[in-house]
Order: sequence, then C-alpha cells, then structure tokens
Amino acid sequence: LPPFAFWTPANWQEKGPEVDEIRTNALGWDVTDFGADDFDNFGLLLFTIRNGNYNHPDQYPKGYAEKIMMVKENQLTPYHFHWKKREDIINRGGGELVLVLYKSTPEEKLSDEPFSVSIDGVRRDCAPGETIILKPGESICLVPYIYHKFYAQPGKGTVVVGEVSDVNDDANDNCFLEPLPRFPTLEEDEEPLHLLCNEYPQA
Repeated sequence: LPPFAFWTPANWQEKGPEVDEIRTNALGWDVTDFGADDFDNFGLLLFTIRNGNYNHPDQYPKGYAEKIMMVKENQLTPYHFHWKKREDIINRGGGELVLVLYKSTPEEKLSDEPFSVSIDGVRRDCAPGETIILKPGESICLVPYIYHKFYAQPGKGTVVVGEVSDVNDDANDNCFLEPLPRFPTLEEDEEPLHLLCNEYPQA
C-alpha cells in the first residue's frame, strides 16, 4: 500500500493542502458493516488507492479508480449496483470469491431477464441469480445496473479483492436493493491507529 496508508492521526495534523487529493477523493481506509452491527458476517474492509472526482473534474481529472478489499469467508456485501460505474472485480489471492448477479429492472428491482458479463475477456451468458466463482487471478467486469452481492467461499480462506473501475462515488453511485447505510456508526473504544477516508482533518 502507498505511504499514506500508514499515516497516524498525528501525521494527519501536520498535513496541509498538498494532500487535498487524498482528502477530497476519499483515498485510504474504509470499513463498513452496512448498519448491521455484525461485521464478521455482513461487512467489508477496503482501501482506495486512487480515484477521480466527478464534482471537481478540472482539478482531479482521473477517469478511473482502484481499490483493494478484504473479504472474509461468508462475509456478505449485499445486493447493490452502480448507476455510473463500470468495474472489474479481481481475485488477487487467497480463497475463492462468490458473486451472485441479477440485472436491474427500470424500477431498480431484481430482473428475471437473462444478461451477459465478461470474465477475463470471455463473454458468459447468465440467468437471473447466476452464481460466479472467481479463483485467484480471475476477474469479472460488471457494468452499471447489474446487481451483485459477494462473499468469500466458506472453507477456502479470506480473499484479497482488487477493483479497477470508473470514478468511485460512494455518496451518489450506490443503489442497494434494500436501503442500507454505506458508512458505519463506530464505537470509539480506543484511539485509532489510522483514520478512515471520511475522518480526515481539513488543512
């Protein structure tokens, strides 16, 4: 991971506007339990390495983003799609990543229509609710309006997942099948080692 992954809260107090790209584009650590208060079964740990910004395209013109995610066995990220973002989900190592896919209806529900996806450059025709299992090194391209949930296959170990995508905008480009909070409520029971991407102090 890049050096800013290891900055402490004290380090952040010393940073000025030279790191505004990290602040503004929400680079860095991110954790969520989607409001379930059951992180081991319903949650995700992420690190955003690079990102653009739709609200400030002149200042931050990158049209792409990259993340690393840690997915535990049976730890679910629930059904959601993106209105704008096309993304490649990559199994970078560890166990096997299980994805379950549906096309969205115009009303943003699960569709009963077939669809197709690209898996490492090979088109795969899918039925509604298709299950895709990615082994280490394999990847899938998900276009907008494809509902997906995912978790690591039980008995195979934690998965290191990569994401390469269009600009990531968590505030405006996540449509969950069931309305869920994207960011968790944290119980601050000890001092943080590193700040989350939505906790940075201003310059």
